[in-house]
Amino acid sequence: MTVADAIIQARTCSTRLPGKVMLEIEGKSVLSHVCERVSRARSIKRVILALPDTPEDDALAAHARSLTDYVYRGSETDVLDRYYQAARRFGSTEIFRITSDCPLIDPEIVDNLHQSFQHARPDYMSNMIMPGLPRGLDAELFEFRSLERAWQEARQPHEREHVTPYIYQNPDLFDIKAHEEPIDRTNWRWTLDTDADFAFITAVYEALYKPGQQFGFADIESLLLQRPDLVEINAHVSQKIDHLI
Repeated sequence: MTVADAIIQARTCSTRLPGKVMLEIEGKSVLSHVCERVSRARSIKRVILALPDTPEDDALAAHARSLTDYVYRGSETDVLDRYYQAARRFGSTEIFRITSDCPLIDPEIVDNLHQSFQHARPDYMSNMIMPGLPRGLDAELFEFRSLERAWQEARQPHEREHVTPYIYQNPDLFDIKAHEEPIDRTNWRWTLDTDADFAFITAVYEALYKPGQQFGFADIESLLLQRPDLVEINAHVSQKIDHLI
């Protein structure tokens, strides 16, 4: 199997929940859980962390280096440049973009996306184009050459503050494919952006997490169908559109 690098962007100064990636769940940081879960995917070769080079993120960087040997620090606001420079530094060719606010990311879903990508060979593929999964299981996969073209050509502020808009908003320039899941759980929210989200994710971990073992989408789905009260913890939270991680 051809393997890809996962580049995870993270920062300390999140606007809605500052320091969220350093919050602890079951004795480990959110960032640690994300890295651990992503690394379990068969299609992942390396987990790379792309962090801002600001003093405020020094503690985060020190923690990141305890999780992976692959840490790059760059621009806080030009996230596209930070991301591109991380990929270039470590010689990435196929790249998963996964954000650090997804501590329930499922390795199997990552592998399913990779399998679809290998079959179709587009410039860019995502499971968000035709959404069926809860927010928080988002993943994008693209070639380095697509990222490099975006880095060279993107000019608008939102194209630099985020990594992939220049790619998926220009289907005339890039071959873009959707990875579809045969479900619709888009009414569930599994991402971490507010205190309510943290309470929900903590409750899921308390119910399912065991060190050294893995729980995934099916386990969480089963739990929530039995415990709909857990879904209500963050059901009121609206997704922030202009989201810089």
